[in-house]
Amino acid sequence: MRAAMSAALGQPLSLPADVRTMHAAALACAVLAVMVLAAAGLAWLLRTSWFPVRTIELEGDLQRNSLSTLRANAMPKMAGNFFGTDLARAQAAFESAPWVRKAVVRRVWPDRLAVRLEEHRAVALWTREAGEDLLVNGFGEVFEANVGDVEDDDLPRLAGPDGTAPRMLAMLQRLKPLMAAHGREVLRVTLTGQGSWRAVLDGEVVVEIGRGTDEEVLARAERFSRTLTQVTGRFRTPLLHADLRYPGGYAVRLRDVTTTTAPAAAPARSTP
Repeated sequence: MRAAMSAALGQPLSLPADVRTMHAAALACAVLAVMVLAAAGLAWLLRTSWFPVRTIELEGDLQRNSLSTLRANAMPKMAGNFFGTDLARAQAAFESAPWVRKAVVRRVWPDRLAVRLEEHRAVALWTREAGEDLLVNGFGEVFEANVGDVEDDDLPRLAGPDGTAPRMLAMLQRLKPLMAAHGREVLRVTLTGQGSWRAVLDGEVVVEIGRGTDEEVLARAERFSRTLTQVTGRFRTPLLHADLRYPGGYAVRLRDVTTTTAPAAAPARSTP
């Protein structure tokens, strides 16, 4: 009688609890079935041979690599069809090739992979404690490649504790113009484990710069560069060695220069 009155008044009828449970179970089964079918379809799509990767397009300014070298180095590490190729794994595969610094891989429908590559540009050599030579790029990153592939035989050398290559490259780049002002080329920069800097110039001229913050080290090098002409111009003889570790000046050793108060090997002092 109450249900009839509710229907007459236009109010919705509530279904019995068992009917509502059956409807919910049926809906859950339908959703589960759709999910299973979708997963099965996706698994088939990733494994099927119907969508192979037929073409790899290389982008970027490439000087050290070609499609053939990259195919030999990267392709054996890749697997899957167009949909199944793991782009992160493909990126790692291309970045494992010699001279490749960074790779960005994307799919291009229907059967291509576009690979944008950035190659290392060697600007210095890095000498390990064991004596093995690695290379340093313009970002201060140490990388491994065939040193014999470098056309520039005059790359400067850096030697220091692991992880200091970016700092050492920055120091090299700031020392070079200071020494170039005197017609000198920086061939080697060394940083010891105790934090002491040394530069070797062409002609085997050793410049002991010493410890301190980078700005303190550069301040000593700038003082040396600013006043060196006064010293070499006075004696008119080549520089052999310089020690910038004095608090108020620096000491130099010049070829064939002797004094009346010390042996010939004693360095001449200069206080700017």
